[in-house]
Amino acid sequence: MKNIVSIVAVWLLFSLSALSQNSDVVVVKHLTKAEFLSKVWNYEANPNEWKYEGDKPCIIDFYTTWCGPCKRLSPILEELAVEYKGKIVVYKINTEVERELAQVFQVRSIPTLLFCPLNDNPQINVGALPKEQLVEAINKVLLK
Repeated sequence: MKNIVSIVAVWLLFSLSALSQNSDVVVVKHLTKAEFLSKVWNYEANPNEWKYEGDKPCIIDFYTTWCGPCKRLSPILEELAVEYKGKIVVYKINTEVERELAQVFQVRSIPTLLFCPLNDNPQINVGALPKEQLVEAINKVLLK
């Protein structure tokens, strides 16, 4: 009986330790239209003028669940969200769920990345970029 209690205690200790280590995990946020309007750009209120609503620059990944390049890009964006935590925000928009948002930016190919700096117009890139090019774009477009 003491062995079982000891084993359970050790297991609990390791489990709690693992949970505390994961508290720094940054999650890439999936946006709905309502969240997009409040966090990125309220195109209904300002249809003719880009006015970024966020307090940090962001990358928005327009994707679908069945897209191969989108699946390869996703873990890279998750890594970048952690590496640039506090400096940028990474969002995802499923174009099959949020069709209106895809239409607003005329997304025809996926993945499409939208780079939104704080005080400049957004820039669009079509296709999955390698991590090195994404880092370069973050530094040149978002953090300049």
